[in-house]
Amino acid sequence: MRMEPAGRVVRSTSIPHSETNRGTPIRTFLHTADGVAIDSVYDPPAFVYDASASPSRGPVFVVAHGFTGDADRPHVRRVAEAFTQYGAVVTFSFRGHGASGGRSTVGDREVLDLAAAVEWARSLGHARVVTVGFSMGGSVVLRHAALYREERDDRNEHEGRTGAQTDVVVSVSAPARWYYRGTAPMRKLHWLVTRPAGRLVGRYGLRTRIHHREWDPVPLSPVEAVPRIAPTPLLIVHGDRDGYFPLDHPRMLADAAPGHAELWVEHGMGHAENAAPDELLRRIGDWAVSQES
Repeated sequence: MRMEPAGRVVRSTSIPHSETNRGTPIRTFLHTADGVAIDSVYDPPAFVYDASASPSRGPVFVVAHGFTGDADRPHVRRVAEAFTQYGAVVTFSFRGHGASGGRSTVGDREVLDLAAAVEWARSLGHARVVTVGFSMGGSVVLRHAALYREERDDRNEHEGRTGAQTDVVVSVSAPARWYYRGTAPMRKLHWLVTRPAGRLVGRYGLRTRIHHREWDPVPLSPVEAVPRIAPTPLLIVHGDRDGYFPLDHPRMLADAAPGHAELWVEHGMGHAENAAPDELLRRIGDWAVSQES
């Protein structure tokens, strides 16, 4: 995928961090580089310890939800609330999900959605961005980090981060490879994505509009992306009771970046946002802010 400028804001319901509007949440639609409107939400940090400083001085967590999620789902709001204890939070609905436009490509063009959200977060004054993705979103944050880092290196390896690049990456419950059908939930997901009847169920039952076209070309896989992320800090998190992707997936991801990626296998945890306990979210927040040096 050729990387393009991430996008632009097309509508905003609030203005960030003026003297009379300090710390106010913002809801807006962003336009991606390929012209899709992405419903996005900015939540300021819960605490600003220096009263003289703008909330934008701290880090921002950009959260990429899983397939069939959206920015308003309770489990996504719970994740956002947890991370506001560590910084500001941007949540958004991937294309084809919730109020966003377009149709889901199940992890391919969604990289452009994340890029637009990261660029927006930086436009609000945040110099440090942490991308956190769950399941499909976990694969997207890996590919985004690799592709946009390579874009910078192609231009000038001594330049700093551009608006669409991340500083810290956390991937939770992500697949390592495409087309995996080794579990019953993944066989059902493939039916949902590949069959006309399945796409109807997705549209009307799950509020997810799925594109009918197959990938062409097949995008860079998560395991191929991981070696290209270094030296950006990377955390891979996976539950040992994940019903979608067994433990060979996170181990493949970690093995693809020996000595660089950190792997947490969580005892008793299932799949993605719904299964992530509050204690794990706090540990992820602690780890992410510890990478600021």
